[in-house]
This record gives sequence, C-alpha cells and structure tokens, in this order.
Amino acid sequence: MTQHQQNADPTAGEAGGGGALASGRLGVWGIVFFVISAAAPLTVVVSAGPTTLRMGGIGAPGAMLTCGLILILFSVGFTAMSKHVRNTGAFYIYASRGLGKPAGIGVAFVTVFAYGFLCVCFYGFIGFFGHSTFADLFGIDLPWGVYSLVALVIVGLLGYRHIDVGAKVLGVLLTLEVAILLVLAVAVLIQGGPEPISFASFDPSNVFFAAGAGSLFVVGFGAYLGFEGTAIYAEEAKDPKRTVPAATYIAVAFLGIFYAFTFWILTVAFGAQGVLAMARGDDFQDMVFHASGSYLGEWATIAMRVLIVTSFFACLLAFHNACSRYLFSLGREGLLPRALGRTHPVTRSPYRASLVLSVICLIAVVVCIATGADPFLQLAIWTYATGVAGLVFAQAVAAVSVVGFFSRDRRGHSVFRALIAPALGGLGLIVGLLLIVVNFDVVTGMEGAVNWILLLPTPILFIAGIVAGLVMRRRAPARYAALTTIATGDDGDPGAVTDTDPASRLVTGER
Repeated sequence: MTQHQQNADPTAGEAGGGGALASGRLGVWGIVFFVISAAAPLTVVVSAGPTTLRMGGIGAPGAMLTCGLILILFSVGFTAMSKHVRNTGAFYIYASRGLGKPAGIGVAFVTVFAYGFLCVCFYGFIGFFGHSTFADLFGIDLPWGVYSLVALVIVGLLGYRHIDVGAKVLGVLLTLEVAILLVLAVAVLIQGGPEPISFASFDPSNVFFAAGAGSLFVVGFGAYLGFEGTAIYAEEAKDPKRTVPAATYIAVAFLGIFYAFTFWILTVAFGAQGVLAMARGDDFQDMVFHASGSYLGEWATIAMRVLIVTSFFACLLAFHNACSRYLFSLGREGLLPRALGRTHPVTRSPYRASLVLSVICLIAVVVCIATGADPFLQLAIWTYATGVAGLVFAQAVAAVSVVGFFSRDRRGHSVFRALIAPALGGLGLIVGLLLIVVNFDVVTGMEGAVNWILLLPTPILFIAGIVAGLVMRRRAPARYAALTTIATGDDGDPGAVTDTDPASRLVTGER
C-alpha cells in the first residue's frame, strides 16, 4: 500500500480489522437477492396492490410498470458511473463526484437517515404481522414486541457474519414469496375469472389521467425501495464492473414486470369491474387472500400469511445491511465516528456499524413497547413514510449527479447512456418526489402539520450536510481534500483516486 493510500484510509493497518470490506463475496444473484428482498415484493402485492386499486383505480398495474421504466432510465446512467466509481457509500460518492463534496455529504446524511428509519419501520411491521399471523393461525398469542426483538437478534447475528450468508438466507425467502404469487397467477390464468380478460390497466388514460392517478405513483416509487443497493455492495462484489450493472438491470426489470403482472392478475381474478368493487369494500386489504383461497385453497392463504412475515424479515435484513454499509462508509471517511469504519478481522463485515444500527433499532422498539405505541400505525407507518420520501429524494439527487459526472467527460459512453437516460430518469424521480410530497397524507394516513414535520428532516439534513462540507472546506482543507479518495477507480485499487476527482488537490477552491 502506498503512503498516499494509507493517508486516504485512516483505518488501514490498525489491529483488529481494517477499513476494507471483504471483496469478491457476492455474485450477480447475491446482490439481486439483497435488492429485491429490500423491495419486499410479496408485501407490496398483498398490501399496495389493493390500496393502489382503491385510491387510483384500474391503472395501478400500468403505474407500477411506468415507475419501473423511469428507474431503468436512471439505472442506465447509474450503472455507467458505477464502472468508474465504486464505494459502499454509493449516493455519497456519486453526489460528491458529480455535484461536489458538500452535496455528497448532504445526500449521505439524508440516505443514512432514510435507511435507518426504514429499518425501524420494518421492525414495527414484522412485530404487527408476526403477532396477528401466529395468533390467528397457531393460537400463539405473544406481544408484538417479542417478534420484533427476535428479528432484531437474528438480523444482528447475520449482519455480523460474512455477507454471502445473508444473501443465501434472502435467496431462500425471496424464492418462496415469489413462487407463491406465481403459482396463484398460473391458477388464475388457467381457471379464468368472472369477466373477459381486460388490458385497461395499461391504457394511458387510466394510468396518468384518472382521478387519483397521483396516488398510484406515490405507492409505485415506494415499491422499488432499495433497488439502488446494487452499488452499495460494489466493494464486496465479484467483478463489480460487470456484476453491479447486471444486478441493477435484473432487479429493476424483474420488479417492474413482476409488480405489473401480479397487480394485473388481480383484475383477471375478480374482473376489471369486480376488482374495483372489491377495492372499495371494507375488507379490500384481504383481496389477495381471497384470490388465493378461491383459486388455490386455504393452504395457499395460510402459506401466504406466513410468508408475509418472512418477507418483512428479508426486507429488514436487506435494509440493515445497506444502512450499516453507509454508516461504515461515512465512518471510514471521518464524517461519522471513525470507529464505525472498522471491519471484523475475520468476516470483514462492518460489524461495528451493524451493532450500532441494531442498538438504535432496539431503543426505538423498546421505547414503543414501554409507551404502548401501536406497532403498525405509529412505529411502522410514520417511519416508513419519512424513509420513502428521503430515499426518493436521494435517488433524484443521484440521478442529477450522474449527469454532472459525465457532463465533463463521458468516458467513452454514448450520449444516451451518460446524459440523456439519467436526465430523463432524474426528471421522473423529481416528479415522483413531488407527487409523494403533495400526496404525503396518502402514505401516512394523517392530515395536517404532522406530515410536514415528517417531511422536514430530509431538506434539513441535506442543507446541513452542504453547510458542513463548506465549513470543512474552509477550516480544514486537508481533511476536506481527503474525502472520497477511498473509492475504487478504474484500475480496481481500493485506495486509488480516479482522474476526475479533485480530492488530491489541497486547495480551498475545489469542489
């Protein structure tokens, strides 16, 4: 290791583990399992499917496909940049290289905040659904907090292990939840529904211009949460130049097609008119369970209810891994306590960041248990809504960052891949963010000032990060210049600085 690299990585060479994650542990499918599990496809179909049909009408499947296409456009530029900049703090490093380090710090704060809130929210969801499922199906009536705490211990242990152990667990759980929905879809197509098959769900008039169409995209963008996680695992990937783009395209394409198809299957199962009548009913949230019972039998409904709990667990594990790697990255950069930027001497996992995240989530769960808060309406929904807004904001900033990065040098990429596609994807994400803000009450189920209170942390953290970066640039230029230098460059050296990064220039006027 060169002297420059040692300076770039303050943790390198210390006893008990360094600042580098275990490389070469994850292949394409390992990353895909993490990303798709974070989206929790079964829970999206079971909960978001009926909800979007209720709020926005028959165009819900088309809206899910549209969101997927927007994110594919974003991914075109996102993956192009991943070939040149690889760092587990993906959005942080992207924004730093594309828009300047102050913007990178700002988006890093927002992303860690959003991921952390999403981790907390899924402990609420798993507690709520674990309690109801085991009480109804097996007569085991334990407090919801027991299920949340058990999940917390298991996630903490897996976060401590090799990254590929978690990938294998997610692979099994994800396969089961996708399989049950595909089996249901096949049964519906074979047996047929009460009305002729209709493709009105993909008619633009029903997708973009129907009453309540905005709410479709609020839920739609939330359904893809975590897809950007492919870049987070770049340092641990096998052949990241190939693995990260392949995993990103596979994950987004699969989710887009899967959501659109399974949402559309509901219109076949109950009919285009019948599904809308059911969506307006009091038991609309049981729509998928009614379909599984009618077309497959009671066994399928029982299996699906159990798999919802495991789906939330898989989602939780995926977000825990993503958030702990962001904490690790910012600790390694010195933007958070440097102790977080340490890896385990054997597993090379970011074990300290993982432990800190587990403790934060434990405190949140214990406080809710002690105060008697509702695990669904208070612990889960509020934190979920805030996390969604923050993460979509970070995605939009990342898209703009890609354009900024390639505007100076396209590095051999076509104009479409380097500039046009990410610009279109960024525009779509900005529109999506505006729809989320305008329709935030749809996500929270609340009205009034509380919605603005939940939205405010995102812009406040972003501005605070920018201010912190500008202050650091003025008062500590050497420390500021060292930021982002740990990212791997084109040559794959984990300490290399790519030739477009001005970080090695110790001048106060740099970006």
